[in-house]
Amino acid sequence: MNSELHLPGRLARGARLLLPACFVSSLMFAAPAWSLPSFAQQLGVGCAQCHTASFGPALTVFGREFKLNGYTLGGQSSVPLAAMVNANFTSTKTGVPGGAAQHFGDNNNFAFSEISGFFAGRISKHFGGLAQVTYSGVDQATSWDNIDMRFVDTFKVGEAGVLWGLSLNNNPTIQDLWNTTPGWGFPYTSSDLAPTPAAAPIIDGGIAQQVLGLTAYVEIDNWLYLEFGGYEQLSDPALDNLGFEDPQDLDHVNGFAPYWRIGVQHGFAPHYLGGGIFGMSTELYPGNDRSEGTNRYTDFGYDATYQFTNGGPHAWTAQLTYIHEDQNLDASYKLGEASGNNKTLNETKFNVQYSYDQTYIFSLGLFGVGGSRDALLYAPDPVDGSENGRPTSQGYILEGGWVPWGKVTSPHQPWMNARIGLQYTGYTKFNGSDDNYDGFGRSAGDNDTIYLFLWLAI
Repeated sequence: MNSELHLPGRLARGARLLLPACFVSSLMFAAPAWSLPSFAQQLGVGCAQCHTASFGPALTVFGREFKLNGYTLGGQSSVPLAAMVNANFTSTKTGVPGGAAQHFGDNNNFAFSEISGFFAGRISKHFGGLAQVTYSGVDQATSWDNIDMRFVDTFKVGEAGVLWGLSLNNNPTIQDLWNTTPGWGFPYTSSDLAPTPAAAPIIDGGIAQQVLGLTAYVEIDNWLYLEFGGYEQLSDPALDNLGFEDPQDLDHVNGFAPYWRIGVQHGFAPHYLGGGIFGMSTELYPGNDRSEGTNRYTDFGYDATYQFTNGGPHAWTAQLTYIHEDQNLDASYKLGEASGNNKTLNETKFNVQYSYDQTYIFSLGLFGVGGSRDALLYAPDPVDGSENGRPTSQGYILEGGWVPWGKVTSPHQPWMNARIGLQYTGYTKFNGSDDNYDGFGRSAGDNDTIYLFLWLAI
């Protein structure tokens, strides 16, 4: 097996500057194995300082500033290591014939879906980041997960302060400050053992972890945010070494996939408003078949955030995201895998979260995806298929949670935090319709899911 990590050509120079610094710094900060500080330990505060519900990923104003500044705020006296475990129980209204996943039953399954280790924190005054490795109890495999390594600095233009930085990351939108975008958007955890809609824009996880990207960003005078960069495909040997199963069968990115983001924000206590646009253009070889060229996907996204925090026990957050994707499926059409070459896809997500004392959390989410009909792309198939060739799925998510720790006065801060939650996902449409959507007698409501989870971080 080739153990060399092959980086895309245009990214190699930037990666050579950043990756060795991460490795060398981790050696410099050697400490006893029991020392597992989190971001909270670095800052000397509770998780509630950065997260709206005392447990990530939803961020407060301060949390966004911490991420913007490359995770470098505060001090660091030990190796910035952390760990996370997600243990959960999944029950769908109707079981999945043949098993919800390999090694699991049709229904009512318990799993340790994620066991992750993190390097997460400050390395130097200008350099910090987050790097995650995850064992999936569903896939029974270990692989690299999200990374976001940053270099940051500041300067002034007249009276305006400017912060600029570079982000080396492997999942488009994972570096975003508002967490309205797909990388860490609501719901922040969901079941890996329940059916999910067949269609989603490419920017919504379509090339996550199989690419490496370098983006440059600036924030001007604490209100205007600009970011531009792009992603290239990692080699199959690299992905194999990083834990991907059968990477040669993935849709492979051709060349450079540009990514852009513009955001604005304004705070007028106790209110905060933020919003902007984001997008990506990607060419993919379908199934890595290069005989008929590529498919092109162009995603345009719009998002908005509102938060209310007045220092009291009541806090509100509302988020809206809309993504439109234009698809030119020339390669798939020529290969006989699509019935046409010009398609569209639209995805909408909206959620409202209320928290009391940053301990008791209640959330409502609405979601929908829809687009062009294609009887080959969305063909009949038990559970996962579409009888009418449409990608339309709609539904809602109800979630209640309890975060007993996470505040600066909590007995286990800053060394441990936990979130216990109960989530219900209901579908009004699934893969095209509400009744017999797959052509084999399954209804959208059969996929309604109860998800009970314990999310522990140390």
